[in-house]
Amino acid sequence: MLQRLGDIVEALGGTLVGSADTQVSRLSSLNVAQIGSLSFLSHPKYASELKTTAASVVIVSEEGRVHARDEQALIITPQPYLYFARLTQWWRRQWRLDQGSVAEPLIHPSAVVHPEARVHSSAKVGPFCVIERGATLGEGSWLKSRVTLSEDCHVGRACTLHSGVVVGADGFGFAKDPSFDTGLAMSPEQEGALWVKIEQLGGVRIGDEVEIGANTCIDRGALEDTVIGHGVKLDNLIQIAHNVQIGDHTAMAACVGVAGSAKIGRFCTVGGGAIVLGHLELVDHVHISAASVVTRSISKPGHYSGIYPLQDNALWEKNAVTLKQAFKLRERIMALEKNRS
Repeated sequence: MLQRLGDIVEALGGTLVGSADTQVSRLSSLNVAQIGSLSFLSHPKYASELKTTAASVVIVSEEGRVHARDEQALIITPQPYLYFARLTQWWRRQWRLDQGSVAEPLIHPSAVVHPEARVHSSAKVGPFCVIERGATLGEGSWLKSRVTLSEDCHVGRACTLHSGVVVGADGFGFAKDPSFDTGLAMSPEQEGALWVKIEQLGGVRIGDEVEIGANTCIDRGALEDTVIGHGVKLDNLIQIAHNVQIGDHTAMAACVGVAGSAKIGRFCTVGGGAIVLGHLELVDHVHISAASVVTRSISKPGHYSGIYPLQDNALWEKNAVTLKQAFKLRERIMALEKNRS
């Protein structure tokens, strides 16, 4: 697919250095780009690659421009990575236009949609999806293959749910029968009743422009709904337990687990593999590093890291460096004590 550089800049903005008639055929990383590639430089540590890349055009900031070769065509913009993100969307639209539109049903024939579910006329439902009674799917939303939208769960406008997402499975709620701990003989009807299921009577409410990655699960609430705010981005393989609330525009990387009734504020980020324990509250603009375990509520915005204890990221890094030297320090103290005696 060939695209004219002038058309890209006209659509997305930026300052063009070079010929508007230059054509590009692919988007590539700097280190693997070839002639005809359009690439980008978003971090100074890759500046050396700008000198050696074969890319025909590179998106750079004004500061990054100094690393470019004299003859290199450039698109100059304050935020190259953001520009590149918008370029990928534009590129996908052009590719679809080039391929030509093929009429396809918005609801795939293999999908199962309950008669009492409400699916907006512009929503798209992929192969083998299930939408149960009382569920709603908003305008312009897209359920990809094998998505389950359970009863009384609601998805807002312009959402994308990737393959295997389950919205509205039962939350993990059981009450333990203490009579099992008495050692008394159980009647036949009591056999197997150590854990008594708490029926999950709430639903799930998902806001507008939410994207949920493959095989992520969002459990329904026990009584009130589990709530996912507007603009939230969830990666693959995330577990959101019952009654969790996630504020607008928060993003979570793969394999995050959020336990029941946790409340996470707006504009937060949670790194891959991190855990948030139940019934905790994180205020707006809290950022959790990958693989951290949040064991207490966080009332102050900031960047937090660690398994135990969780603390301000800068302080945790200092303590981590000190901990690495702890064994050597122990040896020195033991030698000093031995000499003293």
